[in-house]
Amino acid sequence: MAHVPASERRPQLVQAAIELMTRVGVTAASTRAIAAELGVAQATVHYTFGTKKDLYRAVVEQVTADFMGAVRNASPGDGPFGTQVATLVHAIWEAATGADGHCMLLSEFGALAMRDPDVKEIMLGFQREIEGTATEMIGALAAAHGLALAVPADQIAVHFLTGFDGLTARHLTLRSPGDEPDRGTRRGLDLLVATTVGLCLDGPAAGWPHPVG
Repeated sequence: MAHVPASERRPQLVQAAIELMTRVGVTAASTRAIAAELGVAQATVHYTFGTKKDLYRAVVEQVTADFMGAVRNASPGDGPFGTQVATLVHAIWEAATGADGHCMLLSEFGALAMRDPDVKEIMLGFQREIEGTATEMIGALAAAHGLALAVPADQIAVHFLTGFDGLTARHLTLRSPGDEPDRGTRRGLDLLVATTVGLCLDGPAAGWPHPVG
C-alpha cells in the first residue's frame, strides 16, 4: 500500500473507529479491529494515536464536531418564540438520534466515564461544549425576540439538556437508532419544550426553589 501522510491517515482512522464502534460498541472496537476496518497494520493505529485515550479523544471530538455542526446549522424557522424553540428542539433531536447511531456512541462513552478517569476527562469537554452551545442558542433566540429571560440562559440550558439526555436514553432503550420515538417519548419531548419555554418567559413556578447563583 502506498504511503499515506499522517495528516491524512489520522482522520481516516478516526472515521474507521467511529463506524466500527457504532456497529459493535466502544469496548469491542480494539486497535486490531480498527486497523482491519481500514486495511492497515495494527501498528499504524498505535503510531498515529499513541494511547487508547488519544484515540478515544479523537473519536469523541469528531462525533461532537459532527453533532454540534448539525445543531448550529439548525434553523428555528419563523413564528413566535415558543414555536421557534420547539422547531430547534426537534432539529436537535433529529441530529442526536439519527440513523448514524452517534447518540448511542456518546452514551457508551458517558457510561465508561463513570469508571475511567481518562474517559471522564474527555466527556467533561463534550459536556461543557454542548452546555455552552445551548446557552448561546437560548440567549440568541431570546435576543432576537427582544425578550429578557426570566432565568439565566445557562441554567435553562442545564434544565433542557438534563431532560433531553433522559429522553434520548429512553428512546435508545426502547428503539434502535433511526427509529421514530414512541408516543411517550414524543409527549415527553413536547413537555420538555413547554417547561423550557416556561422557564424562559415566566421563571420557576410558585413554590419552586429559586435558581442558584
